[in-house]
Amino acid sequence: MLEVRNIFKTYDNKPLLRGISFSVSQGETICLLGASGSGKSTLLRMIAGLESPESGHFLFNQIDLDQTPPHLRDFGLVFQDYGLFPHLNIFDNVAFGLKMRNVPTEKINSRVVEMLDLVNLQGFEKRKVTDLSGGEQQRVALARALAPSPCLLMFDEPLGALDKSLKEDLLNQIRAILHKTKIPAIYVTHDQDEAFTIADRILFLHEGEIIRDGTPNEAWTNPKSAWTARMLGMGNVIEGVIISANKVKTEVGIFTLNCKHKYSKGERISLLLKQSERGMDEIKLKVEDVLFKQDRFQVKLRGGLVIHLKDEPKIGQIIRVKVQVECLS
Repeated sequence: MLEVRNIFKTYDNKPLLRGISFSVSQGETICLLGASGSGKSTLLRMIAGLESPESGHFLFNQIDLDQTPPHLRDFGLVFQDYGLFPHLNIFDNVAFGLKMRNVPTEKINSRVVEMLDLVNLQGFEKRKVTDLSGGEQQRVALARALAPSPCLLMFDEPLGALDKSLKEDLLNQIRAILHKTKIPAIYVTHDQDEAFTIADRILFLHEGEIIRDGTPNEAWTNPKSAWTARMLGMGNVIEGVIISANKVKTEVGIFTLNCKHKYSKGERISLLLKQSERGMDEIKLKVEDVLFKQDRFQVKLRGGLVIHLKDEPKIGQIIRVKVQVECLS
């Protein structure tokens, strides 16, 4: 098991990571989800031993990795730019880590065949890297990372260079392979769709801290923070002011709170408005813009609120929409 304990790191004299702690269990895939520049890749590089924290520790199976060089940590890395050797064919790319460990030739041959079979690239051994598509190159990179049987796999935005259809197909393949091999994995991305597809647990990284840690279902059911709700595109996040024990005033109306939080009069809070036919509250606003989105219309209302309707409304029309209101900590 990997343990990350109280990691601090600064960049350009500004805090980048502030007391990051989490663990990864055997067979578990966690996803570090956050915006670009949030420190996700830096954290991955430190786990790999390519950078050092200013304070804190990384432990694997209760052994502190501080004095363990990168090549002895036995961790596999898969990058966005594939990191393949263009002068080597597919076989030699996949075999690279095994040769570095002086594995016998017979075992190398059988392991490479096994890995290419695992990533659905049977018979590609003699082909050149430059002859492959982006998705095929990333599968070779995955096979190379898996070949030495690493203790931990790390993915740094591995699908960022692929188009949508290739991304979805390869993401499902990676998920299946991780479940089959039971290798613990850390997957870094800024794409919530990737996170929800691949992860057993998602860590939301914002302003140097993990602000939400939970399964995809837990995060979606209870985002807890306004930033998490916005990151997931769960609905409309608006600000309001407490005007009485359970009433909050916003620019789109006054809502009744039904939560366990205790607020003081005058306190500012964030609310999540989810469009719902069973919602107990209703908003009435003017349509400012309409955009067709596949099988429905995306409607922009005053205050930047966005809803979705089956039938196209007219710009300037006043509409009523039922919403479910949740308070965010």
